[in-house]
Amino acid sequence: MPIVPDTSDWTWVLERPCSDCGFRASEVDFENLPGLIRENAAAWPAVLAGVDVAARPNDHTWSGLEYAAHVRDVCRLFDERLHRLLDEDDPLLANWDQDATAVSQRYDLQDPAIVGVELEAAAQRVADSFASVRTDARQRTARRSDGPSFTVETLGTYFLHDIVHHRHDVRFDFRR
Repeated sequence: MPIVPDTSDWTWVLERPCSDCGFRASEVDFENLPGLIRENAAAWPAVLAGVDVAARPNDHTWSGLEYAAHVRDVCRLFDERLHRLLDEDDPLLANWDQDATAVSQRYDLQDPAIVGVELEAAAQRVADSFASVRTDARQRTARRSDGPSFTVETLGTYFLHDIVHHRHDVRFDFRR
């Protein structure tokens, strides 16, 4: 049975705590964002070293390998999106179908060692990008193609929830 695509609008996590992973957007200080991204990336090698990393725990849940490949690609995507916010006036951000990407890129068959190296590099790059944002640029805006608007700050918090939530999905605790 294939994974059922997630069509949820997760932007609500910017307004209230996530009941699944416990993430609280209101407690994230933008200054801490780069360190939190790097901390998250540091947990993935343990996931990828697992004996059954490519095995799904059930028919409707990604494997640890698939989650790690997704987190790598989320880091890449949000680095691109952040640069668009900084370089363009109120850009329209195209929809990204994470489930279609997982299938087309065969997340389930990727090499865990390569995914680990690529995830680390992508996380470092996006962390560095957020670290370089000037204070006067944090309120620059963008719109997502399905309606929600973001500032640089809310984009960063929204992104952080995504990677924290997936760490939770593979059963790692997020230490605040």
